[in-house]
Amino acid sequence: MILTGEEIKKRMGGDIRITPFDASQINPNSYDLTLHNELLVYEEVVLDIKTPNRYRRIEIPDCGLVLSPNQVYLGRTVEYTETRNLVPMIEGRSSLGRLGLFVHITAGFGDVGFKGYWTLEMFAVQPIRIYPGIQICQMIYHTLEGTISEYASGKYQNNKDIQPSLLYREFGRSEDDQQMKLDFPAS
Repeated sequence: MILTGEEIKKRMGGDIRITPFDASQINPNSYDLTLHNELLVYEEVVLDIKTPNRYRRIEIPDCGLVLSPNQVYLGRTVEYTETRNLVPMIEGRSSLGRLGLFVHITAGFGDVGFKGYWTLEMFAVQPIRIYPGIQICQMIYHTLEGTISEYASGKYQNNKDIQPSLLYREFGRSEDDQQMKLDFPAS
């Protein structure tokens, strides 16, 4: 089952934490999250899943930034969230989808116990101008059945910033990987 907006409001400070929280962003069965003012863009022509990929940081100016097709942009929510006893999920807003903007490519579900900012995997079907602070996606909460085992640690738990892919960690690390890590900002 999915929580209603009223139930989301009731569970704030308990199973749900959203910081900053704005009651005007509650919908009938979701909560709107907003876009931070920075994006990451990979600099590699070919992305390699077994190694860290170089990226650069871009600021979204108040006058907006045009996203180009055929490019993945990693963004993050302004809101920090924590969820207990529920499965959090983000979905794009239909108004943005109708303009051809995907806000997550495959990673809409979070894990029970997730704490952090949501990294958005944005992709534009055609050029589109975006702005910092827009309501970019909606958070939905699903209830669970069975014994709950919370996500306590992992590649993305307790993040403080936009998270590029850390899939390479699943393949082990060579000395070259260790050296490349020095080139990335600490997260």
